Amino acid sequence: MRLHRLSITAFGPFADTQEVDFDTLCAGGIFLLHGATGAGKTSVLDAVCYALYDAVPGARQLKGPAAKDASLRSDHAAAGTYTEVRLELTVGGRRLELTRRPAQARPKKRGTGVTTEKAQSLLREYDTEHAGWRPLSRSHQEIGEEIGQLLGMSREQFCQVVLLPQGDFARFLRADAEARGKLLGRLFDTRRFAAVEERLAELRRGAEQQVRAGDERLLGVAQRIAEASGAGIEQPLPAQHPGDPGLAPAVLQWAAVARSTAYERADIAESALANAESKQAAARRVLDTTRELARLQQRFAEGRRRAEALEARRPQHEETRARLERARKADRVAPALALREDAERAHRTATAVLDRARARLPAELVDSGADHLSTLERKMLEELGRVDAARGAERRSAEISRERAELDRQARADDELLADAEGWLAGWDATRRGHQERVETAQEAATRAEQLAGQLEPARGQLDAARARDALETRTAASRTLLNSARERANDAKETWLDLRERRLRGIAAELAAGLTPGEPCAVCGSADHPAPARAGAGQVDQAAEDAAFAASRSAEEAVAVAEREHASVREEYAAARSASGGSAVAELVALTDRLGREHAEAHRLAAGTHAAREALARAEREREDRLTAQQSAQNRVAARTSRREALDREQTALESDLVRARGDAGSVAAHAGLLADRARLLAEAADAVRDFDTTAQRLKDGDDRLADAAFRAGFDTPREAAAAMLSDVEQRGLTHRMDDWQAEAATVADRLAESDARDAAEQPPAPLDAALRSSESAESALRTASSALDEARGRSTQLAALSRRAEEEVRRLGPLRTEYERVARLAALTAGTSTDNDRKMRLESYVLAARLEQVASAATARLLRMSSGRYTLVHSDARGGGGKRSGLGLHVIDSWTGSARDTATLSGGETFFVSLALALGLADVVTDEAGGARLDTLFIDEGFGSLDDQTLDEVLDVLDSLRERDRSVGIVSHVADLRRRIPTQLEVTKSRRGSTVSLRTGGTDG
Repeated sequence: MRLHRLSITAFGPFADTQEVDFDTLCAGGIFLLHGATGAGKTSVLDAVCYALYDAVPGARQLKGPAAKDASLRSDHAAAGTYTEVRLELTVGGRRLELTRRPAQARPKKRGTGVTTEKAQSLLREYDTEHAGWRPLSRSHQEIGEEIGQLLGMSREQFCQVVLLPQGDFARFLRADAEARGKLLGRLFDTRRFAAVEERLAELRRGAEQQVRAGDERLLGVAQRIAEASGAGIEQPLPAQHPGDPGLAPAVLQWAAVARSTAYERADIAESALANAESKQAAARRVLDTTRELARLQQRFAEGRRRAEALEARRPQHEETRARLERARKADRVAPALALREDAERAHRTATAVLDRARARLPAELVDSGADHLSTLERKMLEELGRVDAARGAERRSAEISRERAELDRQARADDELLADAEGWLAGWDATRRGHQERVETAQEAATRAEQLAGQLEPARGQLDAARARDALETRTAASRTLLNSARERANDAKETWLDLRERRLRGIAAELAAGLTPGEPCAVCGSADHPAPARAGAGQVDQAAEDAAFAASRSAEEAVAVAEREHASVREEYAAARSASGGSAVAELVALTDRLGREHAEAHRLAAGTHAAREALARAEREREDRLTAQQSAQNRVAARTSRREALDREQTALESDLVRARGDAGSVAAHAGLLADRARLLAEAADAVRDFDTTAQRLKDGDDRLADAAFRAGFDTPREAAAAMLSDVEQRGLTHRMDDWQAEAATVADRLAESDARDAAEQPPAPLDAALRSSESAESALRTASSALDEARGRSTQLAALSRRAEEEVRRLGPLRTEYERVARLAALTAGTSTDNDRKMRLESYVLAARLEQVASAATARLLRMSSGRYTLVHSDARGGGGKRSGLGLHVIDSWTGSARDTATLSGGETFFVSLALALGLADVVTDEAGGARLDTLFIDEGFGSLDDQTLDEVLDVLDSLRERDRSVGIVSHVADLRRRIPTQLEVTKSRRGSTVSLRTGGTDG
């Protein structure tokens, strides 16, 4: 993987778009990423990781998607600028471009407020044939899968092997085996080996559960055998628990003892049952004979009791027979009696109707006959016909009254409308002038608002410039002071260097003499004899001191250059601000902008009412036209109503003379007609009532005559006597059934008393039924007890035989399960490091990680030897830790000066840095090979160089520079000042109030 170009917009501390040219940075092999604390050096690396994996490194990742997107957004960015990261790289021989935009808020396109823009991703590939970019995908998931396959590593692996966090590896050196295992497990993805351990553990637990379940089933069968045996077995259940190997044989032996005991008890119960059956048969025969004698005796006694009871009811039977004969005679009188009762009910009804009709008639008509009442009814109906003819005139008169009332209502409404229109139109001129003045005022305010807006914006710009001018004036003085101090320090440093250089030149002979070797020629004169070599005097200056002074002088000169650039930049800003402010004071400009703002706001408020004022004038003119039209219409309606009212008055006067005669004494024609109709109805009802009364009286007289004749022929002295003897059909059937029952009972009793066997049994002594019954019940109980005992014994034998076979089946089924459990348990204990066969107590995952750690230590040692001048070697140790801890992930440093091995936790700060750096580089190589991913051509090392001395720093840089042999480049993230001199290619991150910026420098020249 090789990075080409990175573009960052509104990301982290970067407000505007910043471009990073990695092709130029990586051309020198090593480049420096430096800047002040908090400027955003690490944010550049975060942007690379975010472009590749849609997430920043885990240590800086906030919790939750919303928090993540909020943490990426720059606080310095403008509201309309989108947060975006674009990365161009080559991986797997393909040149790709990744663009990421997190979810972020933006102003709504319509209305006010903000809305959330969804996260976006874009993957493009450069097409060499068409020399252009070809889009591949916009899906987050597809892009993630594509990049993951090309790089061959997860985000955690990428952050460890490309962004090399030195602090993590320093902690790795001091960590225990468990912490190292967690980190290595994430990097080398040994989850499959941990899964093997967990799978074996699950298989062991499953096999153990199956064995225990089999043992529990076997114990369950044993419990059922114990329950089936009852109290007949004296030997207790086996004492073994589920999981004990000897449980199965013990249960089988115990079951055999219980089974044989049950067989013996069944034989004993069978003999007892045969004896009980013979006794029960004899008792049953005696009981049957006794029961038959008792039945015959009871039958004969029952016949005698029924005969006595029947004779006692004979008088009642004779009375019932006589009553039934009289009722059958009275049935011949029933038709005449029913006709007479109907006639009597009809006469009573007619009498009541006649009384009610006469109560409503006048006194002079109470005794009138039906013919006279009918004549009066006809006269009343003739008068009613004459009155009905006047109802049409009465309805027309009522319609005229309603129409006149409606005309009066309309007249009142039109009067109110005319008065309102006249009053409104009287003030029309004043209303129109008022609306026109509002329109003119609003138009003038709009013109004034435009003028004030043109004055307000320049005044605000001038105010901002004046404020910046005052602030920059102080900064200018401070930068001038800093520049003067830097120049003084540079002059002092240069004088110190020149002085040391001159002193070294004066003592150069002693320096050269120090390098002379007897017998070897002099580098100056060539002579092999050195009779009087010069000696170093007091205060001798060597080359290292001169070089240090020269470096200090160069550093001071660079500080002067930086101070000069900063001072020139501040002066330019100050001059621009002073020119823009026009020389006015801030207070004056504040007062001016406040006044213009208030006047502009007031004018804008008045101008905003222009449209409303014009609309109000138009509405008033439309209302005037509407009121004039309504006034004219109302005047026309007033004239028409006057003519209509006069015509209605004439028509109603003509109708009233006829209606007075038709009403009579009533209030209306309808009331008079209703009164006549009621009188005619009363007369008709009274005539009908008189006719019905006469008819029913004649029917009642005829019914009395027929009833007296029927009663005489039936043999009764009076009709009343015949009515008293009558019975209903139900009563007659009841009496008939009672007589039939008496006769049937008499025949049955006679037959019962005539039976010879019952009469002979009655002559014998009473049968001893209770004694025979007790003897039979006792024998029956003994038989049931013996039978139950035999059934129980046979059932126990059968159940115990079945349970014994089931126990044997459970034992046979349990054998393979126990064998499988023992095999899996031994293998699981071995991989978990708990087996006695595993001497080092090393888990399978730890064993694999130990092999990887050994490879990492070997790869790291190749660079560590160069960094430490051949002193240190990093080795892996699988020795067990103290306190019974498991082994496999130990690290030691072998010191060649002492020949002893040291724990990595005892290294000093500088030693820890270059050892962890060597470990990180070695880990990067091994993880890349292990993941099988793309070749990593660019690495980043974050901080840690400040703990190294000059010699070690040179050796470390030489090792990093050697990576170019494999066509790889290294980016160092650090703010150590000495690295700026040693590494010419630099990416500088500068922070300011408006956000951070990046600049590229190669060999001291701005890129």
